[in-house]
Amino acid sequence: MSLQINLETGSKNPIYKQLVDQFEDAIRSGALKPGEQVPSMNDFALQLGISKETVKKTYGILREKGLLIPQQGKGFYVAEASDASKPRVLVLFDKLSIYKEVLYNSLAEELGDKADLTILTHNQNLDLFTYYLDNALDRYDYYVISPHFPLDEKSQAAALKLISRVPNRKLIMVDHWLQSYTGNYGAVYQDFENDVYDGLKQGLDKLAGTSLKVITLPSSLYGPMICKGVDRFCLEFGIPVEYMTSAPDHINENETYLVINSQLDSGLAALARRIKEQNLEVGKDVFIISYNEFDLNEVVLNGLTTISTDFKQMGHTAAMMILNRKSWKVHCDFKMTRRGTF
Repeated sequence: MSLQINLETGSKNPIYKQLVDQFEDAIRSGALKPGEQVPSMNDFALQLGISKETVKKTYGILREKGLLIPQQGKGFYVAEASDASKPRVLVLFDKLSIYKEVLYNSLAEELGDKADLTILTHNQNLDLFTYYLDNALDRYDYYVISPHFPLDEKSQAAALKLISRVPNRKLIMVDHWLQSYTGNYGAVYQDFENDVYDGLKQGLDKLAGTSLKVITLPSSLYGPMICKGVDRFCLEFGIPVEYMTSAPDHINENETYLVINSQLDSGLAALARRIKEQNLEVGKDVFIISYNEFDLNEVVLNGLTTISTDFKQMGHTAAMMILNRKSWKVHCDFKMTRRGTF
């Protein structure tokens, strides 16, 4: 075998993981050629001075990944390039919202048949996230994770500790970037506070003459960050702002409503209904901006204006990292798409 193994016995990274990583790198780089035989488990264990069980675990993981192929009575061989070069990708989203579907579809479309995708949702639950990682570590080449968890200090510390179990070169954070986590991993993210500031600024010509009403639910994970950006925008440009958790009973003319929780949900419907009940016209007497963009917004209320990160760009960029086997950190475009409601 042409592969030179270098083990760090004092490393926190277990020996079998070091072996798996070095085999993967050698196979994907071509240092180990398709069809090349690797040492028997007994010989390899003796050669490295490690247990046969460690080698057995290593070979088992590489076999599951499709990188090694057993031949009865002969041992293990490196898989053909067409099989070995296809990365396995685990997508771990917090939930499958409309916007996550846009992200995922963009990722899947760009990867095409060049990768095998598995998708799971952790529901912002650290116990469920732990369970998935326990069962998935060492079995995938990339882990595309939306690290949306409760923002209290204890939960964030636990999330960082869990994510640190994923090797940096295999990790891609999407939608949110845990900036306190250091390393050469990938991140494709939105910046909630600064993005909403920039998005609203793109509508300053009209907002400067209205008052802003922000509808957000207490359960909104990043609502406080978004509202902080709204506050900064309104303070800088002298725009009156008020926060509420549902559509008000009375709607006044020349008000602009920013609806943060609005996957075409009941909150947006209630707002539109009350505007109509008061014989006001959306886009003429009252204005609506929705947070997050997807295709159906083009036809809702004769065109629903949005401020949103580019979820298609997010999926595309994550796919490029996987296909190019390189990691970088990218802040996604965030823009206002103006339609009939504003």
